[in-house]
Amino acid sequence: MKIKTILVSQPEPKMENSPYLRLIEKEKVKVDFRPFIHVEGVDAKNVRQQKIDLKDYTAIILTSRNSVDHFFRIAEEMRFKVPDAMKYFCQSEAVAFYLQKYVVYRKRKIYVGKRNFTELVPLIKKYKDESFLLPSSDVLKSSVPETLNELGINWTRGIFYKTVISDLSDLRDVYYDVLVFFSPSGIESLLKNFPDFQQNNTRIAVFGNSTVLAATDAELRIDIKAPTPETPSMTMALQKYITSVNKK
Repeated sequence: MKIKTILVSQPEPKMENSPYLRLIEKEKVKVDFRPFIHVEGVDAKNVRQQKIDLKDYTAIILTSRNSVDHFFRIAEEMRFKVPDAMKYFCQSEAVAFYLQKYVVYRKRKIYVGKRNFTELVPLIKKYKDESFLLPSSDVLKSSVPETLNELGINWTRGIFYKTVISDLSDLRDVYYDVLVFFSPSGIESLLKNFPDFQQNNTRIAVFGNSTVLAATDAELRIDIKAPTPETPSMTMALQKYITSVNKK
């Protein structure tokens, strides 16, 4: 069956030159975006119950834009003025750039990894005497705390926000040729919203090993995988598959 419609389980990209736009133009397919999960902040009272006092920390580890937003939201709720001397360890340049929403970049001590969390390790090692706070979601890759524990540093995880399954009931009678997933939470949302989901001719596209595992555990048939050496991005993987299938 030819591919005509695709549902991506994420918010629509805001950039003008999104690779999805090129996919739509080249393959003449319809692509819709709908977050299968969303983030909700926990309140300051909940953070205090975790025995977290922001003045106890001299460095913040930021792994995502959400962690940036919710750290500063909690600081505001607690009426905590973040000191100029605070050190920020950002997992990627994108996270560091986003930090400018809250701080004057050139006047702060900001240390930036390339992309993966492990690339932050050499930077954290240089400042191992700091007291680190990791603002995170309730869902966190086990490799992150394992890595920090191995460093033997003084660090604390704070759950500042939670990953929540979105209500997708309006999609019950809407069918797509391809469903695209980027996290195990997306797979979980599909099954929670539609416990009687039958895959039939629907193609499933997954990004990352943990998503592959979640889809396999859910006994879904995986038709499209990324990243691979040949297709490092999801749009490239979709492009290759659509070109192959629609030619037949």
